Amino acid sequence: MAASPKKSLALDTNLLLDLAGEKDFAHEFREEFSSRGYSLLVPPTVVAELAFFASLKDAPQHEIANTALENFGVWKCQPISLSSIQLSIAIRFADRLIDSSLIPETEQNDGKILAQTSLAKIPLLVTSDKHLLDVDEDALLLAFNEADLFPVHSSHPRRLLRALR
Repeated sequence: MAASPKKSLALDTNLLLDLAGEKDFAHEFREEFSSRGYSLLVPPTVVAELAFFASLKDAPQHEIANTALENFGVWKCQPISLSSIQLSIAIRFADRLIDSSLIPETEQNDGKILAQTSLAKIPLLVTSDKHLLDVDEDALLLAFNEADLFPVHSSHPRRLLRALR
């Protein structure tokens, strides 16, 4: 049974690394929203980034990325499946965000993650990534509208926890 977009949240790479790094705010977020019946979904680019970091034996993220991948099930995270056409759309959208200077050229994956979240019709991307949190919301909304994509907002887990109180 597919998760309802209204009760789904997409998770960015940084949040999964925060969980693997045992950051309290990340675990508090995960526990609270899981207990409220939210599905925690992971875009394909996030899975690819974690696999890449895990493959770098000498990189500082190696162990923490492995921990994140190993704990997907424990944390009740589910990968999002998208078609090859949808993945192509995500690449084009990321390029559009770079061309319009909404994200730095070095952050193409952030654009792909936003698009993949959009294509899954998930309204919120939960992240601790400054690049995603600092994107001009109005300009991003226009970019989603111009691409005929479902709008996605990025939010820090602490902000979402505060919204519950």
